Amino acid sequence: MEAIVLAGGFGTRLRQVVPDLPKPMAPVAGRPFLEILLGMIARKGVTRVVLSLGFMSEKIIEHFGDSFQGMELVYEVESRPLGTGGAIRAALKRCVADHVFVFNGDTYLDLEVDELERLWQSERHPIIVVREVPDTARFGRVEMSGGRVDAFLEKGISSKGLINAGCYVLPITALDDFPLNQPFSLETEFFIKYLNHVRFDGFVTHGCFIDIGVPDDYALAQTVLAEL
Repeated sequence: MEAIVLAGGFGTRLRQVVPDLPKPMAPVAGRPFLEILLGMIARKGVTRVVLSLGFMSEKIIEHFGDSFQGMELVYEVESRPLGTGGAIRAALKRCVADHVFVFNGDTYLDLEVDELERLWQSERHPIIVVREVPDTARFGRVEMSGGRVDAFLEKGISSKGLINAGCYVLPITALDDFPLNQPFSLETEFFIKYLNHVRFDGFVTHGCFIDIGVPDDYALAQTVLAEL
């Protein structure tokens, strides 16, 4: 199995805590967060990872080199910010499998990879991983029925519901309609725009979920992820 990890953001919300590092390298319990994330991915059976980099990319490349815990590491470095869609579009050109898992480099999600792989093999539609939270107000909301994503709703709806967990399974041809090296948002320009033309399956994850890009969650990660 193969994965893309999006690790090219500026990390502006964490700059006060880690001013001299790219966000995925922020220390968590004495280790760079990206080590913890890649360790989880390796344990799930992924054997090849494309790291999509931008800001301070050299620090990540120098630290990890070409392999980590038995996984081959490949780097795709953007020369200018491409957004989530543009970054994934470029990274997909480095992939060798027919589908790829996509992870955010600032989010720990203990994903049920085997279940997700089985869903892909049986249906072969793009999959959006979602998670139930007590209050969707600050995230935006995903509506599903029959295992399929029906709608994406704006932020501000204050009730229990499903949110986009920022993790996906995509066929490597998923973004071929978009030009290379042009910035675009995966969420608004692919998922929302294509919703009536492409079937997006939804997968509800129950794994541990921590977004270290939020200072409060970054502090929480110091204890929750210390044992990993």
